[in-house]
Amino acid sequence: MTARKIAVVFHRLRPNAVQLAGQIALWAHNAGCKLICDEADVAAINQGGTIPVEASKSLRDADLLVSVGGDGTMLRSVHSLGGTLVPVMGVNVGLLGYLTHVEPEAVFDALDHWLNGVEGSAFHYDDRMLLNVTVHNNGNAQSWLALNEVVLEKQQSGHTIRLGVDIDGTHFVTYSADGLIVATPTGSTAYALSARGPVLSPRLQALLMTPVSPHMMFDRSLVLDPREEVVVEVMGHRPVEIAIDGVAVHTLLEGDRVSVRAAPELARLIRFDDDRFHQILRTKFGLADR
Repeated sequence: MTARKIAVVFHRLRPNAVQLAGQIALWAHNAGCKLICDEADVAAINQGGTIPVEASKSLRDADLLVSVGGDGTMLRSVHSLGGTLVPVMGVNVGLLGYLTHVEPEAVFDALDHWLNGVEGSAFHYDDRMLLNVTVHNNGNAQSWLALNEVVLEKQQSGHTIRLGVDIDGTHFVTYSADGLIVATPTGSTAYALSARGPVLSPRLQALLMTPVSPHMMFDRSLVLDPREEVVVEVMGHRPVEIAIDGVAVHTLLEGDRVSVRAAPELARLIRFDDDRFHQILRTKFGLADR
């Protein structure tokens, strides 16, 4: 029987995350699993060569990816898979941790459940919608996948930007605002939440479009069918920063366009209890009954 292959991604600047990643590597070795990580992480996780860890240029052929950190590390983990449907287990050594469901003290029990249990009883898969984001400028096109959101935002303090929005080829509105967020339901608890957008169940398939500090009467979020495509064009001379899941990827100029649609690929998260999203939300926001 071929050994199961486990990939590990961890927050390199958090000593507790690095230490726990090393312990996971040791668990994998003792359980007869093969452990891989990014080439840049081998020295940190290998603990002086005492634990066999294989450097890999790609984590996409793993049977499980363990993400040790916070939600930012989870986003980096999902991006490293490039849309490949590898289950991702989030271990929370961050703060709120909407995406990371396993606490450090429970990680080895969770790994045992995954290795020896049956999906549907010992653990559950939650498939999450991704966005396909394509930037068009100077006759070129470049695309990314996003789990949370794409954000178009002003670069210059004290100035608004103007963003023309078409939905399925028909003009909808030109926003005068500090920015515009197009999010997945998963991303509704990220930046869109702080911009007063609605909270959506991640089991939904939808696009959530939320303006940031709009200078206009229409300041509402819009929930769209996943089959609808949003195209945003930069209007005016002020530059616009575009970020994918919190990482700035490009500066847009007048006439540049960004198309956003539901991606055919999915992200697969793994959880080990029956808590649904609304129960997690209740815990994170401290919504206990008085």
